Amino acid sequence: MDRRLLVIVGPTAAGKSDVGILLAESLGGEIVSADSMQVYRGMDIGTAKPTAEQRRRTPHHLIDIIAPDQPFSVADYQARADAALADIWARGRQPILVGGSGLYVRAVLEEMDFSRVPPDPELRSRLLAEARSRGTRALHERLAEVDPEAAARIHPNDQKRIIRALEVVEGSGPGDAGRKKVDRRGAARYNSKQFGLTLDRDELYRRIEARVDRMIADGLVDEVGGLIERGHTESLVAMKGLGYAQVALHIRGKITLDEAVRRLKRDTRRFAKRQLTWFRADPRIEWIDVQETGGPPKVAELIERRWR
Repeated sequence: MDRRLLVIVGPTAAGKSDVGILLAESLGGEIVSADSMQVYRGMDIGTAKPTAEQRRRTPHHLIDIIAPDQPFSVADYQARADAALADIWARGRQPILVGGSGLYVRAVLEEMDFSRVPPDPELRSRLLAEARSRGTRALHERLAEVDPEAAARIHPNDQKRIIRALEVVEGSGPGDAGRKKVDRRGAARYNSKQFGLTLDRDELYRRIEARVDRMIADGLVDEVGGLIERGHTESLVAMKGLGYAQVALHIRGKITLDEAVRRLKRDTRRFAKRQLTWFRADPRIEWIDVQETGGPPKVAELIERRWR
């Protein structure tokens, strides 16, 4: 079999999962998730995991593979993804990488140095000076452009962790901390073709808000409460994810449920904007407007024609 890799990316709520499943059914494929939150077991509603029915239709990989209190790095993800891809190809099937975690997608597609990044006093001094002149939140926005997942985990006022995250990003290959994001790409690891799904901003935001309302109706508060009861506190990286951090504040009595929902919608909109910033900087991605094309079935047909 031709060992090509089909990749579907884009912001949250754009319809990547639906398109990926349709393509898998048509191409004899299996989906490899590129989502930094769906790897965690027991975190289903807030991460918008594929439903049981969707998983029956199409095999999914790299979902529910670790507990929320287990460490899991981009390097760990890369190794697991490589194994999944090799297995799928060995069985004569077509792997389809689907997700919105830009750094995870990049780890699969490009060579990246995941050796431990040592402290860089010169860079750290420069970042500290920038924080003093422009403010810590400006550094957080810069981090959000190059590593949205790290930015989502780190509070905008946590200067020390923001600076260390930027230090690691610049030292491990993804880019020049916001200025040359995907211009300094590593060598390609696979023969891949990428398609990005997009929507009119108002429609994307409408879908995001509807998705949040659906999560609340489906029991997100109970899901977060159960995780906290099992000892998964807000200090865990997994519990800092969208949905979990906001609802945990409500459960602790610090904000109302209405306020938690408002913050979750706001933060998800901001996250989608950062995802688009990340992916749009990559000229290799072919963009498709989901609405203009006519919805997931038409999008899948279009991608299949371009893929073949």
